[in-house]
Amino acid sequence: MISTSNISLRFGGKKLFDEVNVKFTPGNCYGLIGANGAGKSTFLKILSRELEPNTGEVIIPPKARLSVLKQDHFAYDEFTVMNTVLMGNSRLYKIMKEKEELYNKPDFSDADGERASELEAEFGELNGWEAESDAGVLLAGLNLDDSYHQRLMKDLNGGEKVKVLLAQALLGKPDILLLDEPTNHLDIYAIAWLENFLLNFENTVIVISHDRHFLNKVCTHMADIDYGKITTYTGNYDFWREASELKQRLMADQNKKSAEKAEELKAFIARFSANASKSSQASSRSKQLEKLEFHELPASSRKVPYIGFEMKRELGNDVLTVENLNYTLEGQQLLKNVSFRINKGEKVAFVGRNDLTKTILFDILSGERKADSGTITWGITTTMSYFPNDNAKYFQGDEDTLVNWLRQYSSDKDETFLRGYLGKMLFGGNDALKKPNVLSGGEKARCMFSKMMLSGANVLIIDGPTNHLDLESITAVNEGMERYKGTILFTSHDHQLVQTVANKIIEIDETVIFDDKTTYDEYLEKRKSIH
Repeated sequence: MISTSNISLRFGGKKLFDEVNVKFTPGNCYGLIGANGAGKSTFLKILSRELEPNTGEVIIPPKARLSVLKQDHFAYDEFTVMNTVLMGNSRLYKIMKEKEELYNKPDFSDADGERASELEAEFGELNGWEAESDAGVLLAGLNLDDSYHQRLMKDLNGGEKVKVLLAQALLGKPDILLLDEPTNHLDIYAIAWLENFLLNFENTVIVISHDRHFLNKVCTHMADIDYGKITTYTGNYDFWREASELKQRLMADQNKKSAEKAEELKAFIARFSANASKSSQASSRSKQLEKLEFHELPASSRKVPYIGFEMKRELGNDVLTVENLNYTLEGQQLLKNVSFRINKGEKVAFVGRNDLTKTILFDILSGERKADSGTITWGITTTMSYFPNDNAKYFQGDEDTLVNWLRQYSSDKDETFLRGYLGKMLFGGNDALKKPNVLSGGEKARCMFSKMMLSGANVLIIDGPTNHLDLESITAVNEGMERYKGTILFTSHDHQLVQTVANKIIEIDETVIFDDKTTYDEYLEKRKSIH
């Protein structure tokens, strides 16, 4: 178990946490949620004692072992993969190194023998004899076989490093497991393995994730950070969201009924309070008015954008035909004889292990990059809008405000009109006057959605729409893509978004290896026998 007592923290003048008292019990998996900037990662650092709060304390049982998913992907570059994983149990790793030094001493003394005996006993208690085998099992589950064990971390790519650091955190069944965005950079197979691991994990887990499917699958509770407080709820993310919305609606409905009743009572009192024959009734209604209950609707730091795409022109049956597309980047062939067809009404998720392949394909389809060879034929009725994975170049101009940034993409130049679109994306008031080149990743993404909404396009190409967004914005994107009547070509690592939006899946691994009208979950079942 891990708990906090009166934790408070200020950064500059901002109060991030205010006397937080919360308890996380064994056998449960807690999803730590909250708006961007609410302090989710900071709270995990407080729990791991990497960061000292201004007041209060973190309470962990004396012998409990806490394990954290490390975020520095370069910290272990000079170590082998196996040693990096073994460092997940720091006490065990220290014993292993001390034993190694003792047994390598040329003048091994009696005192050294006694020390070695003590170390061997503790080594056994910590299941040291199984540690390397256990590490190998974890790595294999994450699709890193024996050939990786003695490779240096610096020789691995970003996704492989994440898998090793995840294995490091999971090693030895820690009593308390803290995971900050564990599914980032993982492929769908590694995510599925992690889900099963956590479902069978018997101790305490606290996890931050923007993957709603993952939170729904593994979490038994939600821990919600809002206005400096943390409140825990039983149930997964969807249950928490539905229950929160229902509670708000019920309280709002009750307040509306109470307000209507109050107006009715006030009118009667005002009309008959001076009438002697009606005075007792007026007095009775005054007492009823006093007893009326009004619920204070809990304020929230969460803000929900509205995303809605409208087509200015109806789409014809022929949307897109791609034939024998080829592309090589720095000697590596990313696209080889890629051919497929997109028809009206299709919302197509492009999947595959290599994100760069899909990004290159989308750049080519949008006209931002040229293929080495092959043909792309768009239907004559199509109008297209592109949401790229890397949008930096869109924000390098000299526009002084977001209003002026958006104006260049709009036929209607009126400021009130443009502010309406920015307001839907949470840039109200002075926020609409921000400089475009100082925006965060999430703010840039919301601006790009404003641009897409203005376009009126009947074909959307969207590469990684949920990157940098909080859960509320991800849900808004998801719902907007579901409602859209046009054709969408998109990529996403968000399982729920792909499952609820896509009606066709195309898998590309250099060439097209799967192309069928199906849901994402059905595709995963079909591909199990192949991968």
